[in-house]
Order: sequence, then C-alpha cells, then structure tokens
Amino acid sequence: MIRFIASGFGCGYAKVAPGTFGSAGGLALGALLLWRAPALLPLAGLLATLLGLWAVHRIGGDDDPGWITIDEVAGQLLALLPLSTPSPLGLLAAFALFRLLDILKPGPVGWADRQHGAAGVMGDDVIAGLLAAGILWAAMARWPIIS
Repeated sequence: MIRFIASGFGCGYAKVAPGTFGSAGGLALGALLLWRAPALLPLAGLLATLLGLWAVHRIGGDDDPGWITIDEVAGQLLALLPLSTPSPLGLLAAFALFRLLDILKPGPVGWADRQHGAAGVMGDDVIAGLLAAGILWAAMARWPIIS
C-alpha cells in the first residue's frame, strides 16, 4: 500500500515520463473535484502532500526515483487551486505551468530539490505547484478567458 501511494496511485509505473503521468493523474483528480466538489480541492492537495511525506519517509526515500510520483500529484493539485471550474484552458495552463516549473526548477524549487529525505522529495513539487498557482492566479486576473 505504501508503494502504491508513493507511486501516485500507480502513475509512477508508467514506462516513459512517469512524472508527467503523475501530474496527469493529479490533473484528472483535480478536474473531477473542480467539477463535482471544488471546495475539496485544497483538502485533496493537503492530503496528497501529507500522504506523500508519510509514504516517502516509510520507504526510506532519501533520493527521488522516477517511480515516486505522489509529489507530482500533490503539486499538480496545488497548481489547480486558482480555478473554480474545470475549464479546458485553465486546466491546460495549470498543467503546463506546473510541469515547466517542475522541470526547470527555478529558485526555491531547485533549493527544495537539493534537500534530503521525504521533505526534499515532496518539497520541490509542492513549491512548484504553489508557484504555478500564483502565476495562474495572476494570469487569470489579467486574462479572464483562462478561467
């Protein structure tokens, strides 16, 4: 069960690009929540983060192997926070922003990525998700069509 959680509920077992699949899993879950119960999205992001910290710690995750994708699920859920509905453009923007920040690892994302243990594994994606949410929020204020 711990490996299933750490793998982003199985997304991490994708043969190619497991991080992208983990993000897509988070996007699908987030879109479902935005469609049916938008108020639960922040709770889902928090729960995925806490479950991820627990699972990665339990498996002794000091590094970040590709199959651990609960961090991408959590980060993607956080990136969706500015959205109130699952608009296709908003979902695409949140996904693209999160993946870009997760791959490029600017500033605090890179710093968190260099940390050790479960906090390091989860931290870079949580920070990338929050930064993506901030950028998306600002973009939506300027260009309401995104939301």
